[in-house]
Amino acid sequence: MAIRSRSVISTIFFLVVIASIGFMFMYLKRQFATKTEVNQDIMVSKITAMGKLELVKYSMKDVVEKKEVHTILPDSRVLFVAVGEVTACIDLTKVKKEDIVLTKDSVTLTLPQPEVCYVKLDHQKSRVYDVSGVYFPDKTKEMVEDVYKIAEQKMLTTSREMNLLGKARENATLIFMPFLQNVAGKKIALKFK
Repeated sequence: MAIRSRSVISTIFFLVVIASIGFMFMYLKRQFATKTEVNQDIMVSKITAMGKLELVKYSMKDVVEKKEVHTILPDSRVLFVAVGEVTACIDLTKVKKEDIVLTKDSVTLTLPQPEVCYVKLDHQKSRVYDVSGVYFPDKTKEMVEDVYKIAEQKMLTTSREMNLLGKARENATLIFMPFLQNVAGKKIALKFK
């Protein structure tokens, strides 16, 4: 009987110790839990009236590898997959009164030349896949910023090589001219400066 009561007391003591450790663990886990706080103060710095008619957008993907070759240390390398777009438009705020010539049955409109509105990388879809041989955080940041700039510049160059502005002129005729004919009720002729 004495042996049984000792084993019951030992078992109860053991269970109390296990329960205490479990409660202690849960308490400490709550105390050291990570909380994220975000504070933002946004201010509008500029409001711009828009008058640009977007006519064509090229969606692009580019793989950029930037490598810095060192003589002693291992080479620094960043591999980046960029996803973005280049958009061309015509700035209608540049159309002057003298650019519109009315006759009895037609309207001749001289538009400004198409321009690249923007080159924009999609930060949600673009990814840095590998950074190697870079030992300092500042150098990593600098190399990643450089590949972003290289990717944007390459997208701009490629879109020009693929006749982005010519496609914008073509789309102005296809899209803008029927709209103007319906509004004016006359034959429309489009020219570019």
